[in-house]
Amino acid sequence: MKPRHDISVARVRDAWRQSAIPMLCEYVRIPNKSPAFDPEWAANGHMDRAAELLRNWIRAQPVRGLSCEIVRASGRTPLLYAEIAGDTPETILLYGHFDKQPECGRWREDLGPWSPVLRNGRLYGRGAADDGYAVCAALIAIGALQAQGLPHARCVILIEGCEESASRDLPFYIEMLGALIGEPSLVICLDAECANYDQLWCTTSLRGVVNGTLRVATQREGTHSGGAGGVVPAPFRVARQLLSRIECERSGELLLDSLNVAIPDDRVREAQAMAHLIGDASNRRSTLLPGVRLLHEDTVELLLNNTWRPALTVIGADGLPPIAGAGNVLLPDIALQLSVRIPPSVDSSLAAAAIKQVLERDSPYGAHVAFEVGTQASGWVAPRFEPWLAESVEYASQRFFGRSTGYMGAGGSIPFMSMLGARFPATQFLVTGVVGPEANAHGPNEFLEIATAMNVTLCVAAVIADHAARKHA
Repeated sequence: MKPRHDISVARVRDAWRQSAIPMLCEYVRIPNKSPAFDPEWAANGHMDRAAELLRNWIRAQPVRGLSCEIVRASGRTPLLYAEIAGDTPETILLYGHFDKQPECGRWREDLGPWSPVLRNGRLYGRGAADDGYAVCAALIAIGALQAQGLPHARCVILIEGCEESASRDLPFYIEMLGALIGEPSLVICLDAECANYDQLWCTTSLRGVVNGTLRVATQREGTHSGGAGGVVPAPFRVARQLLSRIECERSGELLLDSLNVAIPDDRVREAQAMAHLIGDASNRRSTLLPGVRLLHEDTVELLLNNTWRPALTVIGADGLPPIAGAGNVLLPDIALQLSVRIPPSVDSSLAAAAIKQVLERDSPYGAHVAFEVGTQASGWVAPRFEPWLAESVEYASQRFFGRSTGYMGAGGSIPFMSMLGARFPATQFLVTGVVGPEANAHGPNEFLEIATAMNVTLCVAAVIADHAARKHA
């Protein structure tokens, strides 16, 4: 299909500079942490402030046939629902989220999670890249098409407030709004990663995740380490033994058969092509301290580790006092927060049950052990692109980035994708995003690469235009 459009680059870039960036600066200032990180989110009101900011920005856009509302339900995070009347009877669903990760670590002295800073073409601050930019990209893309008289399908935009908490409120809203949403022929998800800032990247798979708390207790209260050491089993050592049941501490390999899968041949070839594009993976990890090595010297193996193999990370701990206040005490208990990334095709419920069973069985020394499963989400494998979509994303990447499209698996999770994939098996999915090298979306110093956001917006506009034109090609 020969593309039938020429999207105005100047119009899109002007909209970003004059409208989107000022709004995103205000958005960064709002500490609307996801419910998993702010149990008092409703009372604190930050989520409502963020939703109202985005709604007001959406309503102010020069887009014909636009309506937008904040959908609320008791005890659930708000959801932004926007709809744009189309020139064709089909529906495109565009997705993003506006809840944020917490502060997460020490930011540079000149930066902060809730203090927007514009510097060298980047907007620093929590949530700009993950995922406040998404609503801007969607509306600016559609507005650009309308301004040039280019037809588009009916567009539905969903911006949820619970993605960083495994989208636990989203199934309710999808069911509630099902009749309004209809059955989209194309879903565009704007919450993904990019392996560089030089081309459009399409995500072909997402890992799932199982989060949970491992609790180990051996005493009612702490006791003097001089008297108890070598006599009473230390909870920390018991926890180490338990973790060794599921992870090889030398290689990082997860040992449970139920968490591992055979990697499809086409995903191996995809990783090989991506490795050729990005080069030495160690060059992309600027946070490594001098002398620290990655888990493997082969970039292809690292990419497969990150996309199709499971991995364990201890992301938090209770029961360990800070060093300044640590006495000579054998502690009574410890709790470790575990995050287990699982391959795209592994069912998260089965994975959670397997992890729980292995950790809780036959506890060393009879220690009191419990694994409490928290958030969980299955991964997702993209259906193959139809010819029109493959041609469209290639044209868009060449036109607006000057390079071919890149394809990649992603190590993170977007629960919405597995949810929609199951609901709409015949739908086409374009999953893309702006979180690239050093952007650090969940860590300190997060930034949005503004030029990339502009180019992704242009690519989205091109795909929406091609979607409307494809049956007449």
